[in-house]
Amino acid sequence: MTDSGSSGQDEKPMVGTRTYVDVEQAQKRMSVEAAEPDPSPQFSNGVSTAYRWALGHADRAPVTGDGAADGVPDLQTLTAEVDAAAVQTENLTGLPEVREYSRGVHDALAWVCGHTHHAP
Repeated sequence: MTDSGSSGQDEKPMVGTRTYVDVEQAQKRMSVEAAEPDPSPQFSNGVSTAYRWALGHADRAPVTGDGAADGVPDLQTLTAEVDAAAVQTENLTGLPEVREYSRGVHDALAWVCGHTHHAP
């Protein structure tokens, strides 16, 4: 987990390569979009779950289920979850719903980690 440095009370930790506020805003946008009809609710659920975990609001990682200490996961932990999501997405023997969920997790965390410039 990362440490915010606690130099100021309102200081938020980085979430991967993004600011905490940027990830919060992406999560809020996703929540609004998820309320609209979606051709892939599993993808939206994966994105939302990934943001929630990346912000330190979930006890378990979205794909591996790994437990984490309190707070925001560090970049290494986030990247490991991106890799696990990629494996699930490429598993053609798995259920399509699981692949879509994993694709949502992957796309959200890839953005958080700086692997892409566009938040899902």
